[in-house]
Amino acid sequence: MRIPVTTYTLANGLRVILSEDHATPVVAVNLWYHVGSANERAGRTGFAHLFEHMLFQGSAQVAANEHFELVQRAGGTLNGSTWLDRTNYFETMPSHQLELALWLEADRMARLLPAMTQEKLDTQRDVVKNERRWSVDNQPYGTWWERLPALCFPPEHPFHHSLIGSMEDLSAASLEDVATFFRTYYTPDNAVLTIAGDFDPAAARTMVDRHFAAIPRGTGRPPLPAMTLPATFGGGRREVVEDDVVAPRLFLAFRVPAAGSAGWYAASLMGAVLGTGDGSRLARALVREQRIASAATAYTFDLAKGSDLLVCDVTAHPGVTADALEAAVLAEIDRVRRPDAPDAVQEAERERALALLETSWVTALQSAGARADKLSQFATYFDDPARVNEEPARHAAVRVADLAAFAAASLGPDNRAALLYVPRHTPAAEAA
Repeated sequence: MRIPVTTYTLANGLRVILSEDHATPVVAVNLWYHVGSANERAGRTGFAHLFEHMLFQGSAQVAANEHFELVQRAGGTLNGSTWLDRTNYFETMPSHQLELALWLEADRMARLLPAMTQEKLDTQRDVVKNERRWSVDNQPYGTWWERLPALCFPPEHPFHHSLIGSMEDLSAASLEDVATFFRTYYTPDNAVLTIAGDFDPAAARTMVDRHFAAIPRGTGRPPLPAMTLPATFGGGRREVVEDDVVAPRLFLAFRVPAAGSAGWYAASLMGAVLGTGDGSRLARALVREQRIASAATAYTFDLAKGSDLLVCDVTAHPGVTADALEAAVLAEIDRVRRPDAPDAVQEAERERALALLETSWVTALQSAGARADKLSQFATYFDDPARVNEEPARHAAVRVADLAAFAAASLGPDNRAALLYVPRHTPAAEAA
């Protein structure tokens, strides 16, 4: 399966990717801005995510929430998301509605600020605060996705602080902050526009030129601080969190090469060996055989700047203590690290993990929306959207010996950060 890719750049710096496929009468529009929580300044954590919400509150020619109404009325779907180093917006439309999606995205890129009001900011600030309460503060284990980066990255690192932000920083955000953030980062020369699916390339180019070409490029963005870190943590790290949970849960992280780099593919494949599917190392040993865990997975964060994280996420079986869970997980990691022992990764495991990754990759790319998102991602991170066609081969090039070398170098005691959730101690719990 090879995805057709055509790229060009407008005079204002907007990179455009076209991927034509007439299998179904739908077209996906995907816009990546190269900005995320890593670009936030001190005292304004959570601002990138708050800004994602603000972009759906109307622009010069679109009323608040009308973006949703117009797309859905036309038979399409849409959304947006924020991550540590990018924010994306996307629509999937019936083919004949392509221009509507392009016009909506161009209008808010060019003319968002005239529609911004204090009332809209206050409303969306409350929405984000409620999202934090629901998904983080009042969710079992919900703080893991801000505690783990804080444990793994030093305080001065752009990935250290919370993606969703603190209540105090959200309260401090002002309308002028919104305007400054927009003028700095939401510019065509900091964006990638991808169109994938059923469309005519010549007509699409005309539409893109009509709606985006006149938008002026930005005046410059402040560079991120240095992202480079040592290859390992240089020692063990551990944090224990009491939470309102019924079973312990361990997040065990390892620092690994940045996503897309030569060394990352061994880390990615090792993640599949350890924790993808019921036949993975952790699921087989801890869930089925020992009954230590009720769930066990492993995955990479896919961070393309500086370094990435490989994370083992294991929840204890009812009645299993936190100490027993942690000891069992570490024992499985140590088994993988012995290249000459019977427990080392075998060729059959490599082939199984590789098949799972390839199947997941090919299945996802059959969707126009997912295909557009991946093309935007690879253009943003690697300046090469056509590289999506090489990913299965890059994983397939990882041999058993490469997995053994990775395990020896990156899974040792000097490169482990353990975030362990335990049930909160209460008089009632202790009595029970």
